[in-house]
This record gives sequence, structure tokens and C-alpha cells, in this order.
Amino acid sequence: MKIRIYTILLFGIWLTYGCVRNSKDEEHIQQVPFTQVHLNDSFWAPKIEVNRTVSIPSAFKKSEETGRMDNFAAAGGLIEKEHQGDFPFDDTDVYKILEGASYALAVKPDPELDSYLDSLIYLISKAQEDDGYLFTCITNKCERLKGWYGKGRWDQLNSHELYNCGHLYEAAVAHYLATGKKSLLNVAIKNADLVYKVFGPNEGQKHVPSGHPIIEMALVKLYHATGDKKYLELAHYFIDETGKGTDGHELSEYSQDHMPIVDQEEAVGHAVRLGYLYSGVTDVASLMHDDALMTASKRVWENIVSKKLYITGGIGQRAQGEGFGPNYELNNMTSYCETCAAISNVYWNYRLFLHDGNSKYYDVLERTLYNGLISGVSLSGDHFFYDNPLESDHNHDRAPWFGCACCPGNITRFMASVPGYVYTKTKDALYVNLYAGGNASVEVGNDTLKLAQNTLYPWGGNVKLTIQSDVKKVLEIKLRIPGWVKNKVVPSDLYHFVTEKDSAITLKVNQEVVNYTEDNGYAVIARSWKKGDEIDIQFPMETRRVVANEKVIYDRNKVAFQRGPIVYCFEDKDNNNEGVFDKYVENDAAITTDFEENLLGGIVTLSMEGHVKSKDNGIDKTVALKAIPYYAWNNRGTASMKIWTPSVPEAVKLKNTSDLSANAIATSSTDWAPGLNDGFDPENSSDIDKSYFYWWLKDGSEEWVQYDFNKPVTVSSSDVYWLQLDHYDVNYRMPESYSLSYQTNDGKWIEVKNHEPYELKLNQYNKVDFDPVKTKAIRLTAKIQKGYSAGILEWKLN
Repeated sequence: MKIRIYTILLFGIWLTYGCVRNSKDEEHIQQVPFTQVHLNDSFWAPKIEVNRTVSIPSAFKKSEETGRMDNFAAAGGLIEKEHQGDFPFDDTDVYKILEGASYALAVKPDPELDSYLDSLIYLISKAQEDDGYLFTCITNKCERLKGWYGKGRWDQLNSHELYNCGHLYEAAVAHYLATGKKSLLNVAIKNADLVYKVFGPNEGQKHVPSGHPIIEMALVKLYHATGDKKYLELAHYFIDETGKGTDGHELSEYSQDHMPIVDQEEAVGHAVRLGYLYSGVTDVASLMHDDALMTASKRVWENIVSKKLYITGGIGQRAQGEGFGPNYELNNMTSYCETCAAISNVYWNYRLFLHDGNSKYYDVLERTLYNGLISGVSLSGDHFFYDNPLESDHNHDRAPWFGCACCPGNITRFMASVPGYVYTKTKDALYVNLYAGGNASVEVGNDTLKLAQNTLYPWGGNVKLTIQSDVKKVLEIKLRIPGWVKNKVVPSDLYHFVTEKDSAITLKVNQEVVNYTEDNGYAVIARSWKKGDEIDIQFPMETRRVVANEKVIYDRNKVAFQRGPIVYCFEDKDNNNEGVFDKYVENDAAITTDFEENLLGGIVTLSMEGHVKSKDNGIDKTVALKAIPYYAWNNRGTASMKIWTPSVPEAVKLKNTSDLSANAIATSSTDWAPGLNDGFDPENSSDIDKSYFYWWLKDGSEEWVQYDFNKPVTVSSSDVYWLQLDHYDVNYRMPESYSLSYQTNDGKWIEVKNHEPYELKLNQYNKVDFDPVKTKAIRLTAKIQKGYSAGILEWKLN
């Protein structure tokens, strides 16, 4: 049976992303239901509409084309077909989009969509086995994926079975709350009951953590939807079991399973897993009043915010393991900053805020939201970034889909949820956390507060809140004062503004300046509000230069530009299509701003005078430079781009493109060979700021890289710069030995006749001269040390 994806207009909404609490405990900060906030501004509303009309339908279509729907049909015996896809967690992409489609039904009745979801849920229910198990690649007996799941059910910790379960539960709760139907919720409950039987502390149960966290958050949602406390207890169990090594499973930093949660102090391992895990930890700690877990969550948050957070709000420095590197290692061109990690960072900071009410968590949330998260989707809504680097040398593009498609699905469900982050509440107060035009109707205590927000934020600093209903009692309205207004780039010393400014906000009620108290970063006004009352806020929207802590070596003598919450970058499209890496901007250069309505959906651009560094460190010429918001880059084709810009010529790293390798095509024994000939000379063997090559997960083997030329060239020397790097998955060291060979006209490989032995030294180019050869291909073959892998920062030929 072939499932047709209907052409539908989908609009996702906010749903139970917040930390779930006892409804009787009104002293706690609570989320404002998504149905009560409707945005109509010029920034978020168009993006949400594109998500509704383009992103979600596109993701549905791609899921169908790649066989994700067919996998459920095959598992349910409805069709005979081989299992599709290369990953066992492809089911989750369907769950994520179904979650977003359920949000759509909650705000816009659509009988056709409702019927379609019923048919999709029917497929999922048919794929579920009699005892509740649901994991199509095992049910379909996909031998290709046995490396992931081993002998069968629950055999390997990294199988992603519980990860799939988590996304199923989230989709099920969304569909139930949107439609009142229990069709998918019953599937989720049946599965969760099986998980509850299989995993736990009792004899005969499996004693392991979840492997890839998200089920912890999802079980909390399922607990909230059903009232069954065993789901909350199971979430706590998975968290408590982390780092104990029970049932003989190997401890691993990769999934934060190297030590118990309560003992963890540093963010390590896979960044998405960490963000999901600590979101669940914060949920459970708050609900169960577990101070030790909450303390651990905050402790790891402090580590990230003070040592591992990018200026864009992105987290996860390295592509290897999609995870964290050491403290202060904030590489730029090679930064990973996965889109899903940015989403998880928002989840986590939101939950910490609900627990503490401190604006510092929203400062991180806002930075991530406006920069490193929405950069993950194109303005057209149908192309996505998996990773979000802070620099590009025409080596990074969005794609319509990925083999591992976690990010597109995550974006589609998240973008629609933005309205739910604007307000929160207690029984006596309304928190205004984000500034975005729209209308809201919020139940606060026994009152219903209706209000409208009008603003050009983030382009303009004026915000007007108009009260549209009388309130019977005194009510506090708490207005977040963004950290950047108070000279705080982030709530740590990781970044700071070059010049501190006294930027107090202007706050008026009914056109009169009012005094206010400040509480945890919020301006608090308490009064009896009447229909027609107006609150006017003026935030200073100035362009600020940001510098990084001196321990961030890759950003020394560089600045980033920020205006309001927006981080800027230089893209070649706005700068005469010239490369951006030879440019610098002096600290006293004047900056002007301009709102360009017809550029990239309408943005404020920055203009300033810059300089081009010549090869002798002099000024070759003065140029006019323009910067655009980082989130909007790569919407006009492949580009040269950078955020951090040198403020002195000495900090400019010029490309060296004079050698033969500059125009060669690089390949390797592992197929891909990025960074091998990008032209940027490394500072040392651990300099990973620019693109570099490594043999991923190789150990003691013989591997090769090679250059191919479009016509014969004469080569007589080689310079290779070896990588040395430590990583929790594999460490990189120089090989035991290496050699060079060239390809003859008949395709044979002949070793070159070198004039001296092959050198193996760190922190320098290893040069070897040999008798000239005329060839169309040169190969470097390396014998890797046992217990290590190897890599090359740069390889030049002359």
C-alpha cells in the first residue's frame, strides 16, 4: 500500500515543551499554552508561515520518497518491501513531522489532514508488535543495520530503540492534545508499558541508561498526559542509571554515560544527547525536587556558558562524534554546532528558567534562537544546515535533506513552537521573555489578561504592550531586560563588549516614565491593570563590538559585531563577491546601519570601512564592507563567510594558493578529503580552526590520500603538516611512516625517488624532495600507529 502525502498547509504550535509541573503548584513559573499566543510581527510570523507552507510539507514528501512510511507498512505486513534507509532511527523523522502536523490541527481544523494523520497512525499501529514493541528496522529484520542493534531487541545501548520511543511519545501526546483521539497515544502507552517492564532496578530487568537521551523528556510528557506516575519514575530511573556501568555496558563520554549525572561537571560527548539529557534531568529534578540532579544540571550549564558556548549560541565544537571539545576550544570554520544541538540548548535553558526564573537562561535561549538555530533552515524553508560553522570558504551549503535527517524534522516542529517562548506566568505575574509582535490571552490566577505587543524587534528597540482587558487584582508584569542591554554578552566572562555603555532602558506606563524594581533580570511593574493601559519600553539598538576571552585562541585580536540579539557576519555576496578572509576592520572604524526591506527577507545591515591585508602585512587597499545577520547567510549560493573579523593585520590569515595542490581534486581511502588543500597554513599540529583532513575511526591501518589533476603536472616536492589531536572516540597522531607515489599513464602507482628520508615531525611542514615526475595523480600512503588514527592539516605539492 503506497501512502500518498497530501498537499497540505501545516502550522505547528507550542505544546508541552516546558517543564511539566503539578497544576496545583501555582507558585512555580508555568508555560503559557501555545493557543494563547498569536504572532503577527514582521520577523517571526513570516518564518512560521514558511514553515507551515513549505518546510513541513517538504519534510513529509522527503520522508515518503526515502521509504520511511513504507518501513511502517512493511513492518505491519501491509506491503512486501526491503527496509529502506541507512539508520535505525529513521522512524523518528516521521514522528517529528507527525508531531508538527498535530500542532496544526490544534489551531486550524483540517479534515483532510486529520484523515491523513489517521491513516499514518494506522500504519504505525500496524507496525507495532503484539507486546508493544515498535522499531521497524528490527521488525523488518534489516541485516544491513545489525551493526546498530546487534542480536535483536534491546541488545545494544546505541541501538536508538529508546530514542525512537521518546519521539513516538512526544508525537502521541501532541496528537492526543490536539485532537482528543487516543489512537497514537494508545500505541505510545503500550510501548511505554513494555519499556517499563524491560528496564528498571528489579531483578530480571535491564539495568542500563537510555543510550541516546530524549525518552527522559518524553516520559515526563507522557506522565503529564496520562497521570501515570510510573512514567515519571522510569524517566528518573534512566537518569539515575547513567554512568553506573551496570549490566556490563561500557561507560562512554559520547552519551554522557562516563559517570553518574550528579558527579558530572563538564560538557562532554555528543552535544545533542547532552542537551536532550539535561533537559530531561531538569524536568525530573524539578518535578521530584531532586536538588542533586538540579545542581548537576546547573553545573554543566555553567561549564558550557563560560567555556564552550559559541557567540551564535551554538554548542558542540567538533565534527568527530558531533560533540564537545576541550574548554575554550571554539574553532570557527570547523565548528560543528549541529542544528539539533541548538534546539536542545533552547529546551534546556527554558526548563532551567522555569525552575529559577532567572533571565540569564533566556539570554542564552535568545542568543541561540536568533542566531545558531534559525540559521539551520533557509529563508525559503526547504534547505537545511546539519551543522552551522562560523566561517566558510565556499565549503558549506544547505541541503534539501540528509541521509541522517534529524535536523530538518526537528526544525519543522520547532519553528512553529516559537510563540510559546514569549510569555510565562505565575498566579500573580506575567513574564514577558521575548519581544515579538502579536496578541495573547493569558489566564493569570483567576483573571484573563489580554494584551497586544507591537514591536520591530530585533531590528528596532521600541516595544509597546497594550492591555486589552481589565484585571481584577494587582498583577506584576515582568519585562526581561536582555543581558546585552546591561553590557553582558553572555552570563559569564567568555565574551565581553569592547566598550561598556550605560544603556539603561526607558520604561513608561501610559506615556509617563515609571520607576520599577528589578528581579532576576526582569523589570517589574505591579499595579491594577485596566483596558487601554500601555507599557512602552525602549531598548538601545546599538552596534556593539564583541571580543572573546583571551583563552579562546582562535578569536584573539578579532571582533564580532552584534546589534540587539543579532550576531553579524561578512559574506562575499555583499562585498563585491570577493573572499572575506584577507579583510580586517580597525577598532575605531565607524559603523552605519540600514534596514534593507528587499534583502534576505528584510534585514538591518552594517556598513563600515575595512582593509585588505597584503602579503607583506601592509595595507593593499581600503574597502567598504557590509555585514548581514549570520542566520541569513548562504541563501544566495555557496559563499565565503566569517563572523570573527581581525581588528589588526597581524591577525589576518592569508590563503596560500601558489602550490600545485590548490587546483587539485582531493580524495582518500575514506572517500572524502576536505581541508587537505584549503590553503590556510596551520599554527601548530593541533590547530583545527580551519578545515583539515582525518581518517575517521581508523586504527593501525594503511590509508591514503591523493591529488588528481585535470592535466599532467610536474611535481618534485611535498610538504605535509600532520595533525595531533585528542578525542574521546579516537586520538590522532603522526603515522608510523608514510610514502609518496605517482600514477603512470597506464594507471600503475610508482613510488617516487626521494632525496632524503621522509620526516615525521610535529608543528611544522614535513618536506621531502624527489626526482621530478610528470603525472595526473599523486598519492600519500600512511601506515597509522596501532591504537590511533591520523590526519593532515595541510598537504602541498610543488
